[in-house]
Amino acid sequence: MVDDAAELVRLRGLMIAALEGAEPPPGPWRDAARDTLRERLVEPEELMAAFVVDAPDRPGTLAACAVGTIDRRLGGPGNPSGLTGYVFNVCTDPGHRRRGYSRACMEALLDWYRRRGVLRVDLRASESGEPLYRSLGFRPTAGSTLRLTFPVAAAPTGQPA
Repeated sequence: MVDDAAELVRLRGLMIAALEGAEPPPGPWRDAARDTLRERLVEPEELMAAFVVDAPDRPGTLAACAVGTIDRRLGGPGNPSGLTGYVFNVCTDPGHRRRGYSRACMEALLDWYRRRGVLRVDLRASESGEPLYRSLGFRPTAGSTLRLTFPVAAAPTGQPA
């Protein structure tokens, strides 16, 4: 999976374009994302996983992927262990869509979560991806989500932005 880091980042750019309406420009985010994947996918704790489908017609190219992490939060009545999964990179290359590749990647990722005792999995869906996630059992959450975003320039040197 570590060998797929550059391809996972390429697909991440396509996924960001689907969510935000435009493909992100090249920049240091790509190197940082690739380095994070290379580091985290080999951690002994196995807190990040990536499941992929290779493009059948292009060796070394990915057709689809699903990447997620496990975070240990404080437990509560609905999630006593506090283990929470977050799916943050599901994408199928446009030339390989409508073949079940993202579904296969997502089903493998959800099985990975189940084997690790994760009871809650969150994700942010594009409009086109939402039917897939709903078919896998994802539902909208109650309450509003708030987010604070610091400017990229505020990130200390050497730290992820």
